[in-house]
Amino acid sequence: MNITKVFFSKQFFWEIISILAVGLASLLFYLKMIPLPVLLASMAFGLFSLVKTALKDLIKERKIGTELFITIAVIVSVLGAEYLAGAVVLMIILIAEYIASASGERARASIKELIGSVPQTALVKRGDKEETLPIEDLQIGDIILVKAGEKIPVDGKVISGSGSVNQAPITGESTPQEKITGSDAFAGTIVELGALDVKMTKAGKDTVFSRIISLVEEAESQQAPIEKLTDKVASWLIPVVFVFVGAVYFFTRDVRLVIALLIFTSPAELGLATPLVTIAAIARAAREGILVKGGKFLEELAKVTTVVFDKTGTLTVGSPTVNQVELINRDYNENQIVQLAAAADRRSSHPLAKAILSYADNLKLPYKEPSQFEVVKGRGVTAVVDSQMLLLGNKEFMEERGVSVLRATTNVTDTAIFLAIEKKLAGIFYVSDAIRSGAKSMIEGLRKSGVKNIVMLTGDNSETAKHVSEQVGITDYRANLLPEDKIKIIKELQGPGAKVAMVGDGINDAPALVQANVGIAMGAMGTEAAMEAADIVLMEDKLEKIARARTISKRSFRTIKENIIVGVGVVHVIGITLVLLRILGPVEAAAIHLLPDTLVFLNSIKLLRIKIQD
Repeated sequence: MNITKVFFSKQFFWEIISILAVGLASLLFYLKMIPLPVLLASMAFGLFSLVKTALKDLIKERKIGTELFITIAVIVSVLGAEYLAGAVVLMIILIAEYIASASGERARASIKELIGSVPQTALVKRGDKEETLPIEDLQIGDIILVKAGEKIPVDGKVISGSGSVNQAPITGESTPQEKITGSDAFAGTIVELGALDVKMTKAGKDTVFSRIISLVEEAESQQAPIEKLTDKVASWLIPVVFVFVGAVYFFTRDVRLVIALLIFTSPAELGLATPLVTIAAIARAAREGILVKGGKFLEELAKVTTVVFDKTGTLTVGSPTVNQVELINRDYNENQIVQLAAAADRRSSHPLAKAILSYADNLKLPYKEPSQFEVVKGRGVTAVVDSQMLLLGNKEFMEERGVSVLRATTNVTDTAIFLAIEKKLAGIFYVSDAIRSGAKSMIEGLRKSGVKNIVMLTGDNSETAKHVSEQVGITDYRANLLPEDKIKIIKELQGPGAKVAMVGDGINDAPALVQANVGIAMGAMGTEAAMEAADIVLMEDKLEKIARARTISKRSFRTIKENIIVGVGVVHVIGITLVLLRILGPVEAAAIHLLPDTLVFLNSIKLLRIKIQD
């Protein structure tokens, strides 16, 4: 949607008619072609929407806005017999109000414009037939055919075909992703090469794309602290302004001076300075695959001084592999140890369990179903396999269950998983997780941006934690943690009043994400839990997005300050000064009043397009 379409859309029809009516009447009255009652009637028509908004704000929200200021200014002009000045002022102010409303709508329209849209119909294969159906008529399990150049209309799994898919509308990445049988497909993404048969799993409001749109639009209602502050400032400023203007009239009895002062003391731009920036910044972040759930979190991220990282799945890839199996009990060979460990972990969903299961699968070793199974949170699992009691977990788990682990592990940089059979140590699995690409440079970038304290949290042992932290450049780490320990540490870090951001996978770290001032979930594409838990959601597993999110937040916060200081402060102070010096009259004041509106609009909307340097 381009600017012309927004500014001349149907929703602004009456605003445009009001401007034309007042403007034409002013010109004809000046040329003495219409009588005074016609001019007053046109002014009343133009003033109607302003009075309606002013009364609504005053009665329902107990808020005095610019509409009340202008209404009073026009009434004062009529009572003071400054009819033409009042009419011209009203016309110019109506133009300013129109620009402000259309500017906000332009920023909102950019959200869907930047992200894109989803097709409303789909080519469906049912039996031997292919038919085009509306999205709302589709059913879970339908086979959707998507050709090169087309957008995928639903979320689903690729069941046949292959293709290169541009996932930029969701992830912000321009590099196409190869899709083959078994790959996930997402609504709103574009098949650039090839063709796919996609089995639908979600459609409509349930798709990842729709959830993105919904979250971004809901974010508009979340006021930033600075936005609340400007509202408070405006509410306290207004009574002071009325007293000031009243005093000026008392001493000067100059109606034209009062009208001009009312125009320049209006708090219009103060209310416009922040929301426009918030909407534009949220839309910009969404285009880059970063979902921010409100202006509050944009501002908080800009002020963050401490960033806490979960290790597994965040700083590391999250797909650990078994590097070595050490035999302790020589009554068992390696294959038997692996089979027992795999059987014990068979029902576990922990990443380390998956590593052991994958290791057994790669060796093509069969493993049994445990007759008993229990997960011990943050420690490991207990299971009964072939009437043998198995304990599989970390060193602390073994010690708690009375298993002697005095033997030193041979590989201190890997995570050690101990297997005990009937409370006797039988073997040790050494598991490691690769460091994510770009982790070290991301940490360096955060420090350069002003983050003073970076901490890594992990449930792994101290040796592994130290090894990973050294590789990525983090000096402060905490190891052997349970999920509740992470919450306690974040509370401690928040103690001195520091703003803390927590970066995790959005599922296992949900409590810690909620506790932090800003919770950031990584790689949440398709993960509903992650979208719900975090304040900022990164749609793919790319660490550079964290620094990028902070860059956008800092730039938006800076833009808000620019709007308030330059667009509001400087222009209004100069304007009031020139009015008091009688250099500017009401008409000139109204014309200049357009300047801060335009400055605030242009300065805010530029966030959508300009290059923001990291």
